[in-house]
Amino acid sequence: MLIKFQKILDEAIIPHYAHPGDAGMDIFSAEEMTIKAGERKSVQTGVKIELPEGFVGLVWDKSGLALKNGIKTMAGVIDSGYRGEIGIVLANLSDQDYKIEKGQKIAQMLVQKVERAEIEEVKELSETKRGADGFGSTGLFKT
Repeated sequence: MLIKFQKILDEAIIPHYAHPGDAGMDIFSAEEMTIKAGERKSVQTGVKIELPEGFVGLVWDKSGLALKNGIKTMAGVIDSGYRGEIGIVLANLSDQDYKIEKGQKIAQMLVQKVERAEIEEVKELSETKRGADGFGSTGLFKT
């Protein structure tokens, strides 16, 4: 599969895999900014993407940023028909401001095949053992 990227800022870094076997390719900031504690911002990457039809780019956290600094990605779906700049929405869940540098790894993107579902409205759904039991209904230590 070929994924095409276009730089729209000279200083932008094309997303790429850091190591053989990595599931996610690193995405880099094209700007310097501070995300205050409790704040969320969209960070420019300076690149546009062309994903093949039938695939999606899913944006995920960088584990080190999440663990050490409380930086969480949001709004992480890049559709194959999208041709604008990739913007990464980051939330600072910590109690300290966090400075992003140009060229810093800020997220990772996994590319996955998309299955398009048929949609049907029905009057009733089939019965299951779980039914409508929600959060915590399976218990923490059930065997």
